[in-house]
Amino acid sequence: MRILLVEDEPKIRAELTAALEQSGYLVDSVGDGDEAWFLGDTEEFDGVILDLGLQGLDGMTVLTRWRAAGRTMPVIILTARGRWSERVLGIDAGADDYLPKPFEMPELLARLRAIMRRVSGLSNPVLSCGDLTIDTRHTRVSKAGTPMAVTPLEYRLLVYLLHNPGRVVSQIELTEHLYSQDFERDSNAIEALVARLRRKIGGETIKTRRGYGYVIGDSAP
Repeated sequence: MRILLVEDEPKIRAELTAALEQSGYLVDSVGDGDEAWFLGDTEEFDGVILDLGLQGLDGMTVLTRWRAAGRTMPVIILTARGRWSERVLGIDAGADDYLPKPFEMPELLARLRAIMRRVSGLSNPVLSCGDLTIDTRHTRVSKAGTPMAVTPLEYRLLVYLLHNPGRVVSQIELTEHLYSQDFERDSNAIEALVARLRRKIGGETIKTRRGYGYVIGDSAP
């Protein structure tokens, strides 16, 4: 799952990036509003963590422009502004959640997991398909109750497919959500990734729909 992190304070941005990556996310991080608006308008993200106090465009303007352009990715606002009226403005502008600074990292991660589940129509942080289980709280993958070792990229692929159960996901969409913007995007990379993962979890869990993409769970033939 790919996250856009927008935070102007370098130390906080580095700490957030490290925590998000440790939790299994791919992170694109920026420190100013203009670049944030451009990335959010041109790239595909599964979630955004957006600070309001930015150089260039402020966070509220960035969010308003995204929503006006039809960008629907879930957004958590971070800000040192604590007044309830400002929180209301943020929610009304299109934010999905609001977390005032200072905050505890586990709370931010829990809120991020929650809004991403809601977007996918899921209610449980433990994702499963057959005997394959992923505990997103602890980035743990198991097969028939036995823990499995997977790479961060393999983990992101499984989580993305399980957030879209029964839906055929194209190679292009997977590439956009698994790799950063500066990755040389090649469909063969997805094929190789799926092949490696199938060797670990079994060949029937991730199904191929020729000419369309990959799916976990039931789907139309």
